[in-house]
Amino acid sequence: MGSHRRTAPSSGPERTTALALGLLSAAAIALGAAPATAAPQEDTRAEVDRLYREAEKATEAYNAADERADALRREIADAQDVIARKQQRVNTMREALGSLAGSQYRSGGLDPALALLLSEDPEDYLRKASVLDRIGVHQTAELKRLRGTLRSLSQDRAEAAGRLGALERSRKAAATHKRTVQRKLAEARRLLGSLPAGERAAWDRASRSGRTDLLGPGGAPASGRAAAAVAAARSALGKPYVWGANGPSGFDCSGLTQWAYGQAGVALPRTSQAQRYAGRQVPLSEARPGDLVLYRSDASHVAMYMGNGQVIHAPYPGAPVRYDPVGMMPVSSVTRV
Repeated sequence: MGSHRRTAPSSGPERTTALALGLLSAAAIALGAAPATAAPQEDTRAEVDRLYREAEKATEAYNAADERADALRREIADAQDVIARKQQRVNTMREALGSLAGSQYRSGGLDPALALLLSEDPEDYLRKASVLDRIGVHQTAELKRLRGTLRSLSQDRAEAAGRLGALERSRKAAATHKRTVQRKLAEARRLLGSLPAGERAAWDRASRSGRTDLLGPGGAPASGRAAAAVAAARSALGKPYVWGANGPSGFDCSGLTQWAYGQAGVALPRTSQAQRYAGRQVPLSEARPGDLVLYRSDASHVAMYMGNGQVIHAPYPGAPVRYDPVGMMPVSSVTRV
């Protein structure tokens, strides 16, 4: 293809206009280029945020499935003990009934009238016959009890089988959530690693930012157990974030609050969603040290309020248990345990 050459203006107004247009064009190119280089990094930081949010949701789902599996294992162990005891009872009943049946068969082999006629001691025979009648009545009652125990045993076994099926489903759900967490965390780490050091530092600063003027100092903890939980949470500062862990060497967000309250003798549920309902809801403006602060509309993150607009929480992989502003992300509710 041919090319067309423009004749450069020689001098005067035309040259001045051309220079001005050239400068404006260069400025426009420069202005357009700046967002082009910044946008990918901003997009990367936003994607890291999204992946961490989704990984945290999957972590809480894993915690719920794992907690359910633990509860089912305990129920199954209890059911197996009950089934074993009932089976032993059935075996004992069957042995007793077998002995009674054999006794009746042996005594019934001779016509009662002839046995009475041939008996050396008719009175003794009649006493024995009376006992046999009572044995028959007792046997009937034992048979009824045996049937009832067998029905109960069958029902227990069916319920245990149902729990075993639920346990297997919980195991599969936990495994699925585990794979999801690992995949999203690996992708988040890869994206963070692709950012320049300054951008990574800026992302970390942004994750720790938030309003600290949302409430006042907060006063003292609302109870002795809250004070003990606050002390436990402070003792965990610097421990690593480990997804699915509830201490004492590592924590995820709900694992930290569960462990801290456990040190105070309070058994909190395992997940942040369940912890939301582990006490009384209070307004954020009335939060006191030891209160649980739930974040996002799905309560997928939890922290412990420490007063002065600060919380302690386990943020995300690579970040230790630390203080952050209570307004670091949208607060959905506050629970006083």
